[in-house]
Amino acid sequence: MPGLGTSFGRGGATTALQDLQNADAILIMGSSMAENHPVGFRWVIAARERGATIIHVDPRFSRTSAMADMWVPLRAGSDIVFLGAMVNYVLANGLAFRDYVVAYTNAATIVDERFRDPEELAGLFSGFDEHAKRYSADTWGYAGADASSMRAPQRDPTLQHPRSVFQILKRHFGRYTPEMVEDACGVPAAAFLRIADAFCRASGPDKTAAICYAVGWTQHSTGVQIIRTAAILQLLLGNVGRPGGGILALRGHASIQGSTDIPTLFDILPGYLPMPAFDEHSRTLDAYIQKNSANSGWWSNLDKYIVSLLKAWYGDAATPANEFGFGWLPRITGDHSHLGYWLDMADARRDFEGLFVMGQNPAVGAPNARLERRALANLQWLVVRDMVETETATFWLDSPEVQRGELDPSTVRTEVFFFPAAAHAEKNGCFTNTQRLLQWRDKAVDPPGDARSESWFIFHLGRRLQARAAAENNPRDRALRALTWSYANVGPHGEPDIDHVLQEINGFETRDRALVSGYTSLAADGSTACGCWIYSGVYPERGRNRARDRDASGPYGKGWGYAWPADRRILYNRASARPDGAPWSDRKKLIWWDQNARAWTGLDTPDFTRDKPPSYVAPPGASGDAALAGDAPFIMHPDGMGWIWVPSGLKDGPLPVHYEPLESPVKNALYEQQINPVADPKARADNPYADSPGDPRYPYVLTTYRLTEHHTAGGMSRTLSHLAELQPALFCEISPALAEEIGAPNGATVSIATPRGVIEARALVTPRMQPLVVQGRTIHQVGLPYHFGGRGLVRGDVANDLVAISEEPNVRIMEAKALVCSVELKRR
Repeated sequence: MPGLGTSFGRGGATTALQDLQNADAILIMGSSMAENHPVGFRWVIAARERGATIIHVDPRFSRTSAMADMWVPLRAGSDIVFLGAMVNYVLANGLAFRDYVVAYTNAATIVDERFRDPEELAGLFSGFDEHAKRYSADTWGYAGADASSMRAPQRDPTLQHPRSVFQILKRHFGRYTPEMVEDACGVPAAAFLRIADAFCRASGPDKTAAICYAVGWTQHSTGVQIIRTAAILQLLLGNVGRPGGGILALRGHASIQGSTDIPTLFDILPGYLPMPAFDEHSRTLDAYIQKNSANSGWWSNLDKYIVSLLKAWYGDAATPANEFGFGWLPRITGDHSHLGYWLDMADARRDFEGLFVMGQNPAVGAPNARLERRALANLQWLVVRDMVETETATFWLDSPEVQRGELDPSTVRTEVFFFPAAAHAEKNGCFTNTQRLLQWRDKAVDPPGDARSESWFIFHLGRRLQARAAAENNPRDRALRALTWSYANVGPHGEPDIDHVLQEINGFETRDRALVSGYTSLAADGSTACGCWIYSGVYPERGRNRARDRDASGPYGKGWGYAWPADRRILYNRASARPDGAPWSDRKKLIWWDQNARAWTGLDTPDFTRDKPPSYVAPPGASGDAALAGDAPFIMHPDGMGWIWVPSGLKDGPLPVHYEPLESPVKNALYEQQINPVADPKARADNPYADSPGDPRYPYVLTTYRLTEHHTAGGMSRTLSHLAELQPALFCEISPALAEEIGAPNGATVSIATPRGVIEARALVTPRMQPLVVQGRTIHQVGLPYHFGGRGLVRGDVANDLVAISEEPNVRIMEAKALVCSVELKRR
């Protein structure tokens, strides 16, 4: 989540679903919230009933569009043009919340004189290495600032200095005009202006507006920068840290947020601590801390968090003498992401022998699924844990490759082990939902037969590996032997006590295992252990699991679980008060300074040092939180500011730039540079691309999406009769105009092709898809759900066979929401 993380300081949603009802306007973009987050959408409806304006911008007219006051279709992949024009609209019309912007953002900060904008460099920032295809951020820093702390930069509160962030921003987004929106997005200028005016004027001291997005923004080669543009817009309008404002990242599963907090990602450790790399900055613990911590702001505490994590993992074996076991952590040596290692698997690299697949179905749900299925045949062994036999478990038996004769089951050497998994109602534990909320679930029934929970499987696998490591006593297995792996067992099958696991995640004193009250109690001397510092406080004392709280009477859903960090429902909420500590307005008050109590108080847990007064000025030489002033709300940043400009932390620039998708029917109308210069298309013979721009073989824009009735790769829904009946077949949505162009009546079978493959689907001819006029010509778009595969009660071709494996430069996600295709009527 670096789009939010670099802008505000944390990579989680800034607000709570319940807070949407306090918004005066809500922009939903990159999401069909009513269909894919229907329970949370109730708060959008509550806002609308209170008079809020609901805006939906999406290539398709969906159930969300039907419930909105305004909807416009735009060309998939042109989101930054639309949002950038909204930024320009704010700046050109003097609509910025100036008092907020000057006090709480880095708009007044002066940028290094060596910086050059894409306006000057044909779409590139200064610092680009053409040979290496990457940027150096040396010229993106602040003028006069200490490079390591970003403290004491030059600032101009008048915002007039030509190298101030504010003036650079005005120049940068100057060409993002309503006319450019019409030309590049296909949205008429008049329609854009109505939306921009409605959203921007619902902001200010007495009003706030919110933005909701989902994977419709993230699954792009510019996904992080799309989110960055939204963050800039919200900072300019003063909508961050305030009731009814913020940016809500909508997560598609119960614990997608949790799987990044305590990550299934290769490049971060729990609590967003960087994974050490194989370089000089990770040779010692001190070097790692020096590289990744800050002299000011809350990340100055990184040493406490990493040492406490190491103590949680390695216990008594982690001592000052061995740097608390820091050397036992694995190191990043290359691209260890899903997409990177799958290409290694496809190339039959000898060091890639086996794979565990748990809670995923890449044979259907992954990009270029055809490549991924074929790659599975190069493994020696494959372990699949799921509630049903998925296409991944049977890739060797009934995949399209077998049916077409491209893969002979008798030659597949992969030994597949299928383990039945317990469902969510068959196991204890907690998940972390879309608003950072940890919620506990109690097991309702025992799982059937041999089905077991993930925790049971991993725990007992770990015990077997530890026993083998102890018997062999190989020096390379020291980390495995040192690992603390002694959770209490419960029940007839020896389930690990998940309550015990959550206590370890919360953290404890190592001398007596007394639980700590929160992350402020963690230390860097080995006296505390903590499995994930941002979750610390969820279990502050024995018998008090705050994830189990069920009193929902508090504001913003307070009481219905535990929101990290410290049960804050609205992050950066110091910004809800003026620099002097009083609310910006009575209508939008959230927290404020109580002079009598000498403390911050209000309707939420203050996201600020509780007793730090608004008048506090950091003394010379101060460090950590003490180096931040009493009017610096964004405490994770070393300057305490919201970052309109990102001086470091992103690989593709300090400001967003519109680049076309990796496959596009049109040229980039704004810059000579066509695509994100540091994105990685992973182009190769088994992952080919259309010629871009404008390959005549693939004239249409294709975007994929989810259905309400099916869930992701379909394993949990295509096997259920009531859901299968509601959506019984794969279809593609096309406009009546496109249907006439290709001669396809409603319900006809059509072939959809990209350079990666061809699939068949039923044509759903509907005005929900509308032709757009882009750069003077008609562009047709095709919508395709991705839930279908070869198993289950209902079956269909795999939509993700059409999607390329590619990597956005910051998070290595694929581009599945904007590619090109052909559509033809199937001739019998």
